[in-house]
Amino acid sequence: MDLEMHRPRSDKGFFENLRPIAIPFEENILQTLKAGDLISLTGSLYTGRDQTHRRLVALLDQGKKLPVDLRGQLLYYVGPSPAREGQVIGAAGPTTSYRMDAYTPRLLELGLKGTLGKGSRSMPVRQAMKKLGAVYLATVGGAGALLSKSIVKSELVAFEDAGPEALFLFEVVNFPAVVINDLEGNDYYEMVRAESLGVQYEKTI
Repeated sequence: MDLEMHRPRSDKGFFENLRPIAIPFEENILQTLKAGDLISLTGSLYTGRDQTHRRLVALLDQGKKLPVDLRGQLLYYVGPSPAREGQVIGAAGPTTSYRMDAYTPRLLELGLKGTLGKGSRSMPVRQAMKKLGAVYLATVGGAGALLSKSIVKSELVAFEDAGPEALFLFEVVNFPAVVINDLEGNDYYEMVRAESLGVQYEKTI
């Protein structure tokens, strides 16, 4: 579903009138985020795609310590392209989130409080988020070059041999996102679908 086609809370576009949110998330901030909220993220977040997720879960299976503490953190599903001269990072658009669904509940159990990508999440992930108090955010697909302008610092943290799928720490300023799944179990995609069909929205979890 194209987020840019549905803006029930703003008529000025996805990148304007965003609510500023600091990351890592401050205590009690998540409960104020509601499905459909347009927000602007500033602070630090970790990144990871398929390779990073497989390796993190493999470490857990082996009883080993992870290279980062995920408690309270936001994890962005991205595999950035190499930076050109004078740039912090290359294009850094979101990866389709369902590719990480098999691993996400395990990471949520460690205290991860938010994930960021594009597209919907599976029902087991949504149930885990509601149970463990985490949110899912989405950002604009196909706008990797534009999104990279909000990334002011990039640091390699682990799994260097994975290339762009390695684990990075990004510092971001005014990074745009929309809340898809909130703590109450609401799903913005389902809300938009109900609105388009002219029916009342009902939560599925």
